[in-house]
Amino acid sequence: MYDTIIIGGGPAGITAGIYAARKKLNTLLITKEWGGQIIKAPDIQNWPGEKSISGPDLMRKMVDHLKTFELEVKEDREVIDLEKKGDNFMIRNDKDEEYETKTVIIATGKIPRYLNIPGEEEFKGKGVSFCSTCDAPMFKDKEVAVVGGGNAGFDTAVDLTKYAKKIYILEFLEEMKGDSVTKDKLEKTGKVEFYTNVTVKEIKGRRPGGASGPEGKDFVESLIYEDRDTGEDKELKIQGIFIAIGMMPKAGFAEGLVEFNEIGEIKVDKHNNTKTPGLFAAGDIGDVKYEQIVIAASQGAISALAAYDYLKKK
Repeated sequence: MYDTIIIGGGPAGITAGIYAARKKLNTLLITKEWGGQIIKAPDIQNWPGEKSISGPDLMRKMVDHLKTFELEVKEDREVIDLEKKGDNFMIRNDKDEEYETKTVIIATGKIPRYLNIPGEEEFKGKGVSFCSTCDAPMFKDKEVAVVGGGNAGFDTAVDLTKYAKKIYILEFLEEMKGDSVTKDKLEKTGKVEFYTNVTVKEIKGRRPGGASGPEGKDFVESLIYEDRDTGEDKELKIQGIFIAIGMMPKAGFAEGLVEFNEIGEIKVDKHNNTKTPGLFAAGDIGDVKYEQIVIAASQGAISALAAYDYLKKK
């Protein structure tokens, strides 16, 4: 029987683990992999104490810190079922292992929705980004494309207007889906062009030294899109692509024990309580407005302290 089980190995889950261990809770952390979205960030400049650090390096530091504490860790395991058992919880993972615990902290985060087109995977971190707050400063005076004409795409473009010299927003539908006030704001910058009714088909790059080719690619240099009105393929010369077509929360195993909002995030209160006593959610999986590494970490700390208080009251 554990005092708490933490599900997820990103900044929220790791910080929850550190705080739970410091409170001497009998703790198990289960994760499929370490890092989540953070490991895709080539250069992080907004983590206090680090002027510049790569996502993988920051994650290694976090994991090393976590493992200095006394807690149990199960890696390469994905939770597939969470049930209430009296006052406690039963958890089962994809290795068919079961655990019982008094409290649970869900910190599984989200995964970005992908275009699933040639070049997307190859150029992640090499011009393809899913986080403008993280990466927009890298594209100072560059021409970039934003794929997605909803509010997520518009917010991405707003971040980029501070740095990029030209921004193209590409939307699959015949009209932009984002807020009209934000669209007006973007138009007034004189930097943004809107393309509707288009399908992004391929991301291309260049070899070291600048030559284009199918091998030895090192950075984005263009994207191919189809004009759905004419059926014609066109090439857009850019140095960066931000994909903003939504995120997918990863907490289907908790269905019935939590309440989800319209985009699949878990509804929590200011102490990260869900609708089920003893069950908490931290980081991007919760319906917290801002999705940043430092905020996810703070959510992990809040959840662990809330779990400790819950157990102490019981």
